[in-house]
Amino acid sequence: MKLSIVLPIYNEEENISILYHKLTEVLQRINDDYEIICVNDGSRDKSWQVLKDLATSDHKFKILNFKNNFGQTAAMSAGIKISQGEIIIPMDADLQNDPTDIPKFLEKIKEGYDVVSGWRKDRKDDLFSRKIPSWIANGIIASITGVKIHDYGCSMKAYKQDIIKGVNLYGEMHRFIPAYASWQGAKVGEIVVTHHPRIHGQTKYGISRTFKVILDLVVVKFLSVYMNRPMHFFGGLGFVSLFLGLITGLTALGLRLFHIKYIVETPLPILSAMLIIVGVQLIAMGILAEMIMRTYYESQNKEPYVIKDKINFD
Repeated sequence: MKLSIVLPIYNEEENISILYHKLTEVLQRINDDYEIICVNDGSRDKSWQVLKDLATSDHKFKILNFKNNFGQTAAMSAGIKISQGEIIIPMDADLQNDPTDIPKFLEKIKEGYDVVSGWRKDRKDDLFSRKIPSWIANGIIASITGVKIHDYGCSMKAYKQDIIKGVNLYGEMHRFIPAYASWQGAKVGEIVVTHHPRIHGQTKYGISRTFKVILDLVVVKFLSVYMNRPMHFFGGLGFVSLFLGLITGLTALGLRLFHIKYIVETPLPILSAMLIIVGVQLIAMGILAEMIMRTYYESQNKEPYVIKDKINFD
């Protein structure tokens, strides 16, 4: 199997048939062995029926059907794990990604890259609710990860199988795969891709997703840098906490020595201590919970999704 296309699908009944015909036209022209893996992520419309109808006439069109909506990352992870291609290309099913860009990804891979990320340079989305939050998030991610690509949020990327198969995905972390791969020594490239406005259906993403991505980025950074030495992380926070506590205490003492305020007359020491303690506890609890969750799944070989049906799989 040469090429695997992975399509997470959630309520895209009007787009599936159009995308299928566009994909098959491009893939047959490439003249490579291929498979199209659709993961129905608990769609509540007629997406499942449309997928089944298409699968009856094309054995290369394969479907996973989730029992419930587990999210884009889980759907993408399921498709990647079951794929057989030497090169794996996930993409959105909303017709905003263009199948005619697939040959560009393959050419870039042939140049020696392990991961090729799409860049929606001329993005056809709302400026304030989609594009500006995306620019901010991409800048933060590139700065923290050190992997300078323009568009982490573009689902259309190409991966060599040996790079992507070993990456376990949780939360919204599919967008960080280029950073994961780069940290493991992979060569990461980028190409400009075509982006179309959405015609059918409604977008599932909003400005709130930016905050979720930033929170996931904190976890990714911790797991990549501090997984084997967590004391450096928690110890660093501890020193900051002690320093701030010392400054607060000295401030309160100075106010008393210069007869400006009695210590009991100002809430500053108590307020500062409470905010610092609560902040540190919340961050630590979040990271510990993330580590426990990963241990829960991986120690039992469990996945964060449940597959209900399979079609055209051996």
